[in-house]
Amino acid sequence: MDTAFLIYFICFGAGLLFTLLSGIFGGVFGGHDVHAGHVSHAHAEGGFADHEMPGFAPISPATLAAFVTAFGGLGMILHKIPATRHPLISGPLAVLGGLGVAVLVFWLFNTIFRRTQGSSEARVRSLIGQSAVLNTSLPIQGMGEIAYVQGGARYTAPARAEGGIAVAAGTTVTITRVVGSEFFVKPA
Repeated sequence: MDTAFLIYFICFGAGLLFTLLSGIFGGVFGGHDVHAGHVSHAHAEGGFADHEMPGFAPISPATLAAFVTAFGGLGMILHKIPATRHPLISGPLAVLGGLGVAVLVFWLFNTIFRRTQGSSEARVRSLIGQSAVLNTSLPIQGMGEIAYVQGGARYTAPARAEGGIAVAAGTTVTITRVVGSEFFVKPA
């Protein structure tokens, strides 16, 4: 086994091993908490516009593992073909192939994450003009809590009345604007 083939083999094995171990132990050493049962409410956060929604990072463990694995695998294949056997030919071709696979993995995961987040994340901008119900009274110049439904899910958020007026709990209000995580409302 020559040096170039050994490097390709190690890259392929390391990338494949990392991918397998990440898949097996991904939920053990980090990640998100999973809760079973029905969620009756959640808190909305003011933040990302449609084009700024968090997605999948271009340089991430998944794309790096895809690059290293593809680089090694393609390098081994190219190294066995007589026309591309020389490392100065197989190396750059393996790098290009690895980049292509990494870009494909990035595109695939980014598409999946954007679609799943886009279907369940409350978009704050679209809430303006929507009706909500006050869970707690809004005192003069004070803060309370509203509840609203979007996309079939019930959310709660901190609220203030436009003009600083007092509004009683149970009143139907209209969301007029969102500043940070505070919703401004007026009686409907």
